[in-house]
Amino acid sequence: MMLIKEIAVYVNILNSRIKKNFFDELQANGINVTPEQYLVLDILWEQQSLSQQNIADIIQKDKNSVTKIIDSLEKKSLVTRVVDENDRRINKIELTDEGLALEKITTDVAINFMNDVIQSIDTQDLDTFVKVMLQMKANLEQE
Repeated sequence: MMLIKEIAVYVNILNSRIKKNFFDELQANGINVTPEQYLVLDILWEQQSLSQQNIADIIQKDKNSVTKIIDSLEKKSLVTRVVDENDRRINKIELTDEGLALEKITTDVAINFMNDVIQSIDTQDLDTFVKVMLQMKANLEQE
């Protein structure tokens, strides 16, 4: 029973610390985005254009939370909403030139940050960690 509580506590602590420390690292490098905003930008750098619902599904956040994130990114002139030409009820989220320009430096900061987080952890242990996390995610999705 204690192990189950420890897992829940440590997953929560790890999530909070990664987000806080990553935010600090982004700010220290002059990148004015939050970790949640980074997730949306990262998806758009890969996909180019997505609906808000697609973004919500990918990052596992509710549509209202994603709307707030996109509103913030739009105020920073990093993304824009474009009406889908096939369905006017759908807004596609697209990167602006400013959003595109952030990709290299922001990705480099993210990679360097995570390399620091996982330093001195054996690759086999990291593989096991990812495998276990994916199984836990799958278990939650079955509920």
